[in-house]
Amino acid sequence: MPALPTRRRWLRWCLIGAIGLSATAQAAVTTPVTTTQADQVMKQALDAARDRRWNDIDQAAIEGHVLAGYVEYHRLRSRLATASAAEVNDFITRYGDSPLSDWMRGAAQTRFGELGRYDDLLAISDGEPSSTIRQCYYYTALLDREPARAAAGGEALWHVGTSQPEACDPLFATLEERGVLTDEDTWERMMLAWENGQDGLVTYLERGLDDTWQRAIDSFDTVRGNYAAVTRVPLDLGPDGQASGALIAAAMHGLIRADTEAALEAWRKISPHVSIGEDRRHQVEHDLAFYSMVRNVDNNQGWVDTTLPRLADADLIELRIRNAVTEGNWANVARWSEALPPEVRAEAHWQYWLGRASEALGDDAKARQAYRMAAQNRSFFGFAAADRLGQPYQLEMADTRVSTLQQELTGMLPVVQRTEALMRIGEEGLARSEWFTAAARDTPDQAAALADYAIRQGWYGMAIQTTIAAKQWDALPWRFPAAYRDSFLKWAEVNQVDPYLLMGIARRESAFNPRAASPVGARGLMQLMPGTADHVARELGISAPSTAELFEPQVNIQLGSTYIRSMLERYRGNRIAATAAYNAGPHRVDRWLATAPREFDRFVESIPFRETRDYVQAVLAYRVIFESLAKQGDTRGVAMLSQAERQGDYDPTLIASN
Repeated sequence: MPALPTRRRWLRWCLIGAIGLSATAQAAVTTPVTTTQADQVMKQALDAARDRRWNDIDQAAIEGHVLAGYVEYHRLRSRLATASAAEVNDFITRYGDSPLSDWMRGAAQTRFGELGRYDDLLAISDGEPSSTIRQCYYYTALLDREPARAAAGGEALWHVGTSQPEACDPLFATLEERGVLTDEDTWERMMLAWENGQDGLVTYLERGLDDTWQRAIDSFDTVRGNYAAVTRVPLDLGPDGQASGALIAAAMHGLIRADTEAALEAWRKISPHVSIGEDRRHQVEHDLAFYSMVRNVDNNQGWVDTTLPRLADADLIELRIRNAVTEGNWANVARWSEALPPEVRAEAHWQYWLGRASEALGDDAKARQAYRMAAQNRSFFGFAAADRLGQPYQLEMADTRVSTLQQELTGMLPVVQRTEALMRIGEEGLARSEWFTAAARDTPDQAAALADYAIRQGWYGMAIQTTIAAKQWDALPWRFPAAYRDSFLKWAEVNQVDPYLLMGIARRESAFNPRAASPVGARGLMQLMPGTADHVARELGISAPSTAELFEPQVNIQLGSTYIRSMLERYRGNRIAATAAYNAGPHRVDRWLATAPREFDRFVESIPFRETRDYVQAVLAYRVIFESLAKQGDTRGVAMLSQAERQGDYDPTLIASN
């Protein structure tokens, strides 16, 4: 049977961990130290290692600890200047099941590159590194060993519109000496930098061009001050006119964004004559079509509709469908739905709109066929299609049962032991790194065992991320766990809010990681901004929460549920509008309601912010899943939307204050 070898490997994997754990247990018999004491010593040693206080580390005391490798990592990293490639590779091999191996390889690549130890750098590498600095060192190391690969890698690093690290300078200098990087490459990069608004880099690159490029530079200076002058750019700048193509493409980039209608007029004049290359031509026309549709430039619409089939870009056709949905032009919805690539057209989202268009155009058979196809999908539009058909939702839920033996053996795995130890000493970030590294590398059976273990430990965010890393999309009990259920139910009852809506919001906002913090400052399960939390707290007559308190599930859920209640009150209980406001702010939603289509599905499709559009769909689909899981996966009687939400008007009358 084909699954047997994988299962045997999994059992062997678990037994190796059990043997290691047994050895640790035997050592513990001879040295009676409690887990708490051992962890405390380990934590002190790790902190000392980070600060390079080597004399403060009792190496004998941490020798048998499952986290001893973390101290070894810092010790080896501190002496990479003199460490051999063999030592580094030995460490990478011994900790191959831990993120420590990748971290050590990356640190060694950087250090060896800084020191010019290129043979050693290649000896510890396993292909192109991920970071730019390491890539620069890596391809520099290959210059004399594999010059063709070094040239290809160096050219890719050169052709970007931003400054590159100093580590790239030796690579670029050598490629220039060898004639790989030419003045034409400098000009190309100069144009990319101009597109990106990197004026300093533009000036730096311009200095590298000799007098033979003065005519091209003069043309650039003219267009730089006036994008519309793109129609007057000479077509013979640089060798074979290549400099003209790069300049025209960069100028069109700016003109399209500044004045899309004028950009199309200019493009029509110069397009037949300019030698610009197929990739650049495609990008110019893609941008023209995109901005013409986003900005609703009526005079450009005929050109857009003529050009879209030739460009054959799914994202542009999807935008064309969205615009047609917003306009209520069902003939165009049907036309452009059929123009989508087959694999995209089969998605529930676009099958739903094909169904709506077919229904509006009187083709009921085609409409039902499209709805049936869409209703097979577990999504907002899949559920909306099921509502159109009057049938229960389909969850397509996988079996997530894990045997008792698997559960016991999973608990003995080295990665599990390390993760638990890191959690005990307050190193949650390192614990997540350990876990996700294992989940991404493991077989489906192994990842499933890890997800199950995380759920049983109450590591809900880690369980969700495990399913993502392992692409276990149908493992719904693990992807949508009953995390903090009692708190959600409590505050839902207090605030008279749908508890499954609260769970859907928290799942979308933080994936149930109570320590989640966004780049803009949102915090906790429901990702509350401090200002919003302070405002809600004042309304409740309680003290404003501290930053630390916002990471406490009870506090975060209390304030988040109170805030969504206020949004529900603002929009007469409508969860679509309230959810959109939770993400984008009520003032934006008020503006959208003033001009949006009145039907619920067309309103959602017309939301101008993709983030909010996707957010609303995800939250409302998630709430269906949470309610269905609460009923052991039975979707009968579960409704994504109320009758009022499905049939009501999405216009300013939805705002309670009006």
